[in-house]
Amino acid sequence: MDKIILTGDRPTGKLHIGHYVGSLRRRVELQNSGEYKNIFIMIADAQALTDNADNPEKVRQNIIEVALDYLACGLDPVKSTLLIQSQIPELCELSFYYMNLVTVSRLQRNPTVKTEIKMRNFEANIPVGFFTYPISQAADISAFKATTVPVGEDQAPMIEQTAEIVRRFNYLYGETLVEPKILLPSNQACLRLPGIDGKAKMSKSLGNCIYLSEEADEVAKKVRTMYTDPNHIKLEDPGKIEGNVVFTYLDAFCKPEQFANYLPEYANLDELKAHYRRGGLGDVKVKKFLTAVLEEELAPIRARRKEYQKDIPYVYEVLKKGSEAAREVAIKTLSEVRSAMKINYFDDIELINSQVERSSK
Repeated sequence: MDKIILTGDRPTGKLHIGHYVGSLRRRVELQNSGEYKNIFIMIADAQALTDNADNPEKVRQNIIEVALDYLACGLDPVKSTLLIQSQIPELCELSFYYMNLVTVSRLQRNPTVKTEIKMRNFEANIPVGFFTYPISQAADISAFKATTVPVGEDQAPMIEQTAEIVRRFNYLYGETLVEPKILLPSNQACLRLPGIDGKAKMSKSLGNCIYLSEEADEVAKKVRTMYTDPNHIKLEDPGKIEGNVVFTYLDAFCKPEQFANYLPEYANLDELKAHYRRGGLGDVKVKKFLTAVLEEELAPIRARRKEYQKDIPYVYEVLKKGSEAAREVAIKTLSEVRSAMKINYFDDIELINSQVERSSK
């Protein structure tokens, strides 16, 4: 079976470093590995509208922001297909059919949905589109017969629900769809990068992000305000690593060779952690090191983004061509789904002939 990737992001703002370590960096590695026949990267604007229906301009403006971040991070339109979800109408039809395969109670039990509903204070006023977005996501993934979905840990329940829908469809109608597997970040710290405030995960809506496109001085400013160990008050005080956002970020971004460049008195991150735990190491010094580490990672991304910003029509052309290519794939899958469900009335010669035969008796 061909190995195919489908993943993407909601265009509700510029992408941040949580997106980067959680999935985006891995996408570029997978794209360049040569292991996958097709890689589809979706800007999920239709999904973003499920809780932004009153502000479509926000979604519209952020499509280009997400696309710029994709290209700046190294996604290559020659190797990956960049597409806009709403430009593939076949996904809506697939979602409609899949709705019959999922119960309301199953959607209510989805941990990701429950968390997102609580975070947005929807309570009883949940838009139906938002409530059913696991079904929409299943349509996205299955339309391209994705075998692999590289996402962060918080999306695991969504991929499991997709797999359930695929299994249910294949059970009822015959083997048609491909069951996907989740691909999580290999670095434990990248599974769910916390916000700079130490609370929950990094999130645009919570305002605790470091964006990929932010200038160096703004990144440095945010690092200076990062949550550490509240009991590490004096230099000589022993400090806790667990729950300390600065060290979580170092786990996610730090490379061994960076110590020789920026902090030569330590051989590696383990030595730095040990010193912090026993006391005698201040937060300011560790934060300065993290700032240097982040700048080394973000500076090339920032520079490439500024280059792409000089030719916005090119970026839209990339999205247009990618959406057209993706739609051809989705059309083929939808045709197979209709055939399996026996609702391809005008193409089913056997059905037509049988009706002719019945009418002649």
